Amino acid sequence: MSSEREPVPHFIRNIIEDDLKSGKHQSIVTRFPPEPNGYLHVGHAKSICLNFGLALDFKGRCNLRFDDTNPEKESEEYALSIQEDVRWLGFQWDGGVHWASDYFDALYGYAVELIRAGKAYVCDLTPDEMRAYRGTLTEPGRNSPYRERSVEENLDLFSRMKDGEFSDGSKVLRAKIDMASPNINMRDPAIYRIRRAHHIRTGDQWVIYPMYDYTHCISDALEGITHSLCTLEFEDHRPLYDWVLDNITIPCHPRQYEFSRLELQYTITSKRKLNQLVTEKRVSGWDDPRMPTIAGMRRRGYTPAGIREFARRIGVSKSDNVIDMSVLEGCVREDMETSVPRVMAVVKPLKVVLSNFVAGETLSREAGFHPNHPEFGSREVPISREIWIEADDFSETPPPGWQRLVPGGEVRLRYSYVIKCDEVVKDVAGNVVELRCSLDTETLGKNPQGRKVKGVIHWVSAEHALPAEIRLYDRLFTVARPDGDKTRDFHEFINPESLSVVQGWVESCVQDSAPETRYQFERLGYFCTDRHEHMPGRKWVFNRAVSLKDTWTKETP
Repeated sequence: MSSEREPVPHFIRNIIEDDLKSGKHQSIVTRFPPEPNGYLHVGHAKSICLNFGLALDFKGRCNLRFDDTNPEKESEEYALSIQEDVRWLGFQWDGGVHWASDYFDALYGYAVELIRAGKAYVCDLTPDEMRAYRGTLTEPGRNSPYRERSVEENLDLFSRMKDGEFSDGSKVLRAKIDMASPNINMRDPAIYRIRRAHHIRTGDQWVIYPMYDYTHCISDALEGITHSLCTLEFEDHRPLYDWVLDNITIPCHPRQYEFSRLELQYTITSKRKLNQLVTEKRVSGWDDPRMPTIAGMRRRGYTPAGIREFARRIGVSKSDNVIDMSVLEGCVREDMETSVPRVMAVVKPLKVVLSNFVAGETLSREAGFHPNHPEFGSREVPISREIWIEADDFSETPPPGWQRLVPGGEVRLRYSYVIKCDEVVKDVAGNVVELRCSLDTETLGKNPQGRKVKGVIHWVSAEHALPAEIRLYDRLFTVARPDGDKTRDFHEFINPESLSVVQGWVESCVQDSAPETRYQFERLGYFCTDRHEHMPGRKWVFNRAVSLKDTWTKETP
């Protein structure tokens, strides 16, 4: 990974610094613990950058651990995509991949230990009955009628649960804590349930699976995690995290610290709702470039460095972390401003015929790929009798201040000659289909004599340019908080203009570009060759990552 800017101080970094200075820890170990039940999104990117970034900054370690305790929703596809996302962002976990299922035998043993200590029991209440017994935020819960089963009976029932003797949902193992606790999470939570489901790693070996709150803290302890970082919705679960570790024989007791989750405007980060968009075919898949998934941002052309800078810039705190999409786009734009070559492309082509073009006499020029980076090299910008310009760069009735092409007016072709519009050709419907122009042969690389030409437009040679499918992406939703109105379905706010596909032309110098190659198309934005459909030499597909500047706030009422 390339060097990053100075880290932004925050409360978790301060805690780690204090723990290292005091000798509480000699080094730190963090972890990133996703559930393989979907693709990672931008909120996970923040967590990845936090956990792996802190480990790098303090020369510690970070584990990648899959919480694979919910077999019906998990798949190998999701697990592999998560590993690829972490690597693409520029991070590498310590050692091999860890899985909660690695600890299934140990987790079962700790449950038996809790039963033997009289701190867990098998309960036969149905899910509805358990909810009724749990109480409310203002009323205490009631003890289950099965709470006082003997240790021997609980050991026998739990063993028979493991052996598959009982039906799914008929029994659970619960921690025996306090049904009158003001924290509902401490009212005898379930720690094991019966679920006959094929597991992606253990197959059909188990018919009982541990619950997340029970599994997570023990997994942390077994891996020697020093700082267990999670989002604020788990703050009320921390007492249970500590209770489990305090009541089993385990040598390590990690500490959990919570930070606010990322709320990125104009998108959603609910895995369930993202899955809806995919299954209902509102998008082309989890890696659709309009999706806030890491795979989607990658395919769109966002850079790992831009996303890391975004995570650094938004910071870590316990206060609301509501961020406008323009902040993310700005970070990506800033990174590509200095890191990608520049070429010309036309997305709304208008043919221009150069009437005084003479083959062999009308010359081409060489142009660098970046004005501030000569090491990027250069290419020839060829010219021919017919060229393409942007249709938006011509107007018969221009607005005040217009500095592009008009009938009888002049502009400079970028890296080439000054041209003058002599004739406008229209079809039977009155649409402009062609311009007849003449070029000033004395203006290649120098200004015309006796007059000033203000406008400069981009263009490509019709003879040399490559035909390209160009995908122009915008925000997926038209409102900042698409799932903020509980009376309306978030689907209502899908932006019908979030994708437009146009057939354009690109300089031929990009013909051998590999998938995921980024360019600035001058005056148009930053683009990336599609990682799946771009085929050098046969099919050229470019996705617009971001525009040259933030125009959303100007265009959206």
